[in-house]
Amino acid sequence: HDVPPINGVRDFSREFLTESKKLWFLAGPAIFTSICQYSLGAITQVFSGQVGTLALAAVSVENSVIAGFSFGAMLGMGSALETLCGQAFGAGHIDMLGVYMQRSWIILNSTALVLLFLYIFAEQILKLIGQTEEISKAAGTFAIWMIPQLFAYAMNFPIAKFLQSQSKIMVMAVIAAAALVLHTVFSWLLMLRLGWGLVGAALVLNASWIFIVAAQFSYIISGTCGRAWTGFSWKAFQNLWGFVRLSLASAVMLCLEVWYFMALILFAGYLKNAEVSVDALSICCNILGWTVMVALGMNVAVSVRVSNELGAGHPRKAKLALVVAVISSFMIGLAIAAVLIIFRDKYPDLFSTNTQVKQVVKELTPLLAFCITLNNVQPVLSGVAVGAGWQAFVAYVNIGCYYIFGVPLGLILGFTFNMGVKGIWCGMICGTAVQTCVLFGMIYKTNWNKEASIAEDRIRKWGGHTEFREGNVEQ
Repeated sequence: HDVPPINGVRDFSREFLTESKKLWFLAGPAIFTSICQYSLGAITQVFSGQVGTLALAAVSVENSVIAGFSFGAMLGMGSALETLCGQAFGAGHIDMLGVYMQRSWIILNSTALVLLFLYIFAEQILKLIGQTEEISKAAGTFAIWMIPQLFAYAMNFPIAKFLQSQSKIMVMAVIAAAALVLHTVFSWLLMLRLGWGLVGAALVLNASWIFIVAAQFSYIISGTCGRAWTGFSWKAFQNLWGFVRLSLASAVMLCLEVWYFMALILFAGYLKNAEVSVDALSICCNILGWTVMVALGMNVAVSVRVSNELGAGHPRKAKLALVVAVISSFMIGLAIAAVLIIFRDKYPDLFSTNTQVKQVVKELTPLLAFCITLNNVQPVLSGVAVGAGWQAFVAYVNIGCYYIFGVPLGLILGFTFNMGVKGIWCGMICGTAVQTCVLFGMIYKTNWNKEASIAEDRIRKWGGHTEFREGNVEQ
């Protein structure tokens, strides 16, 4: 049943607490899982730094450019599943979840085949972007070794969304933690102890992702998901095109956000005194990366809550979930920002020994703090958009705010007004701020009752009532 209308502070705080529990039950493990998975690449980078400078450059470039690009595209293509699985689960159409997951596998593995070219021609592509001969060659070789990871992504994202929509997030957290421990031990063993260097790095990183996929899939087929997994089905090949459309919208929405930050580092490379700028910026982006993991955990939680409640026809609960998530995320963002501002003289020492770099990082800290606060709220709003299935509209908003407004403003401030890194980043933060305001406006004007009925239509369209009737007869 839906929440009764809320009158006064006491009602609100009671409902706020109830919803907070539900949200954190999902967000806690989700944040933990995304931090563990983010750390796999980071740990490989740390160890390759001990192998040598070139090894570090090769792994960093492959990780951020090639794997980063594919990760964004795959995650986006997979997030259509979040809308559909979440809403179907909320509506009680559990037997469709397994079919949706298989449909998503077909689409993501096809996407992986297209992205293969990116891996095979990584060396040439990196030279084109302007990386040095040496780095391009090393990163290119490493990219070819990392092809298994690409197909592991294609299997992993649908499985993750399938489990998330049923709130089975603890399992994912346990598996991710196990993977992280094994990954660290074997990275040390193969890369440093046995001296396999980059070959060891590729072997372990691939193995860790394959382990995550295998463990999650074993959990699904062991019968713990009940009606959600009834085995492989030919229905997965039906209605693929409509699924691709929603997937593409999601992918565009997500990639536009991921590439926005990649662009930031690229532009910094064209500034005078580029090395210092790029180093300082990548330190800031690194910190931002960790905090974004918190926001992404919230994004998962709010998207599951909103899609489940809309699917179940509880518009007020969906709205409440949104309010709770925004407030919680904003508070977390403020806390992290405050810590950085208090310790802005100390924390750059952790990342660099160069005095100039540390000075620039210190100057960038207020911007970083503002950016973290903003970036903690923004993915939550995107999560609501995914939960409600507005991906296509948000993609247009992103193009407008980021690329037509934010990037040009950043370039004008950075290059024309000679504000350097600060200018580029200021402009781009303005883009994010405008986008956040637009999303807020959109959500504020949303008629949640209408969204609940759209969700119902969507489930009917994707699942097709005939399939449910057949399913019920068989049972």
